[in-house]
Amino acid sequence: MTKTMERAAVEVVVRPDTYKTILVHAEPGLAATHRVETAARLARDLDARLIGLGAETYEPLDVAAPDGTYFVAEVIAAQAEQVAKNLAAAEAAFRRDAAGASLDWRSVQDYPSRALVQAARTCDLIVMSPRGSRGPTQAADPADVVMGAGRPVLIVPEGRHHLRATSVVVAWKDTRECRRALDDAMPLLQRAEDVIVHAVCKTDEADRMAFETDDVVTNLKRHGVSARALVTSVAPEGVTGEMERVAQLNNADLIVCGAYGHSRLREWAFGGVTDDLIHRPSCFVLMSH
Repeated sequence: MTKTMERAAVEVVVRPDTYKTILVHAEPGLAATHRVETAARLARDLDARLIGLGAETYEPLDVAAPDGTYFVAEVIAAQAEQVAKNLAAAEAAFRRDAAGASLDWRSVQDYPSRALVQAARTCDLIVMSPRGSRGPTQAADPADVVMGAGRPVLIVPEGRHHLRATSVVVAWKDTRECRRALDDAMPLLQRAEDVIVHAVCKTDEADRMAFETDDVVTNLKRHGVSARALVTSVAPEGVTGEMERVAQLNNADLIVCGAYGHSRLREWAFGGVTDDLIHRPSCFVLMSH
């Protein structure tokens, strides 16, 4: 006689993902204050470790006297001394602006973008600002870091220092980069009250994009994300503005997107939307490549 045993139903519990370590580039003065404050608040909210990275270097120059004597060593020594002072000031500013978070500090005399890419092994998320007017020896370019770090990068817009992320817009495009960004943003998506998977397309593509966004929403819901789909049509040159319009209408302060670009010798060449969101964001942007 065969005995049949019924198994008790197993309740599936979705456990939210989280960022355990956050990395932020710290500089002296006001340039980094909002970025560090954003990173520190996020670290406190997520009970994550915050690593401040001071990174700066100099471009050595040949300095020649009229008689042809070179004073390169003296110039380099003076530049190195100034960099060391700036790094010490960056640490003091970081500890002030990140007070209350669990902190680590690192400093290196190197190009900031390269230093952040190399330090990416230590973290789950990198917090940066758009590229400013300071040169590559002092300021990090988010384009270099997004494309090289293999980690999601959170870009803090000018004047903002508090990411709420209660409402989030996902800039959907059926690419590897966008799928990567969705996974990388999961700790924030699972905490959000409203996640809008937004596709911007031509009118004749609307049905296909509706099918794709519905698929994405279904999968996100399986991860405990409160998601919904939205498809809108607009001319190609207006895609960034349309995404920002939808974000504003829904009180979303975060856009999640993939980064699309290719190397053009020593600089990255991006499509219009990626370039806008990396260098001229109107709200917080979480970007992955």
